[in-house]
Amino acid sequence: MSMTIAYWCLLAAALLPYLWTSLAKAYGQRYDNRDPRGWQARQENPRSKAAYAAHLNAFEAFPAFAAGVLGAQMAGVDTGWIDLLAIAFIVFRVLHGVFYIAGKPPLRSAAWAGGFLCVVALLVLAALAAI
Repeated sequence: MSMTIAYWCLLAAALLPYLWTSLAKAYGQRYDNRDPRGWQARQENPRSKAAYAAHLNAFEAFPAFAAGVLGAQMAGVDTGWIDLLAIAFIVFRVLHGVFYIAGKPPLRSAAWAGGFLCVVALLVLAALAAI
């Protein structure tokens, strides 16, 4: 069976940081491309700061997710499980960014935990399938 859905989720996860940084720039004042990090550090709009934090966190979450999907595939885990966990990961990560920008820390943390559990499940399934 093909891994098309999980591969599309890998692409979505790889692009999420750019969605959040685009929003950080949109919420900020007069974006300065000559000094983007300095510009972001000077922003006072809470939504710009939160979108930038979601951007950084999305980059942090991607490698483990990619390893989980690819490791599960290489170990022969059922593609239905891989696809389900990959879709759930993307949903949780989108919610994470939305809740970050909306200023909802408990919901943001719950969404982060949901995505993290998806990655853990992928890696555990890969390890079990490799036995």
